[in-house]
Amino acid sequence: MVRTPLTPWERQRGERLGALLREARGGRSMVEVAAAAGVSAETLRKIETGRAPTPAFFTVAALAAVLGISLDELAAVCARSGDDGERALTA
Repeated sequence: MVRTPLTPWERQRGERLGALLREARGGRSMVEVAAAAGVSAETLRKIETGRAPTPAFFTVAALAAVLGISLDELAAVCARSGDDGERALTA
């Protein structure tokens, strides 16, 4: 299966997601947060650095729960466009 390349906006969205998770993690270790969410530290590392810009929903939901971030907040932050403020979520 060939995956369609990500658009620049999708890459930016992944970077915003990673930054939000990294900020919410604060002083907790990556290993601690990843274990609590049931994902590998490498998966969390890839998400936080933007190398995995489109992680699975349940991975994001588990991380959000562990970090105390609502999915609404996550969606709002990730939906922002760098040049036009807010951007509507797409299905």
